[in-house]
Amino acid sequence: MKKTIVVASVAVWMSLSLPAAAQVKTLTGDTEVVTATVEAIDVATRAVTLKGPDGTYHVVTAPPEMKRFNELKVGDKITARYYENIVIRLKPPGEKDVDTGTLGASRGDGARPAGTVAEQRTITATITQLDQKVPSITFTGPNGWTYSSRVQDKVALSKVKVGDKVDITWTAAALVSIEDGAKK
Repeated sequence: MKKTIVVASVAVWMSLSLPAAAQVKTLTGDTEVVTATVEAIDVATRAVTLKGPDGTYHVVTAPPEMKRFNELKVGDKITARYYENIVIRLKPPGEKDVDTGTLGASRGDGARPAGTVAEQRTITATITQLDQKVPSITFTGPNGWTYSSRVQDKVALSKVKVGDKVDITWTAAALVSIEDGAKK
């Protein structure tokens, strides 16, 4: 998951001028599509060397759950579509903190290997610092998570205070498909 995008999105959300009644904000991410070519396969270690569109090489390890690993061939084109969605909710005072996550995967049933992996995580973050002069905000959350960022809208920043809590729920999904390298 792109946690940098998540925490940056929190800062963006804080920079929006929301009406007093608004307590939930959804930040819809862009869908990213990347296609890479299989350059090498190490069957013993399940390592696959991929060449990205920019010419860089990346080695990924196919998990044991990938049952159709033996169908991969040098020259195959692997396309990954990645999507992220974030929902941020200002918590009412006294509501219990959350730190939950789920992960799911499903195999494709087409002629070539494919699958989808999705993750959803919700944490409660606390505003620990505000600086109206910069302007900036700092959040802390579970497991030592801390993030600071500039805020564009000073009016929105003035509407929150140190100690306020927000629930941040992000959902990420990746759909991976493989095409025969011989096809054009």
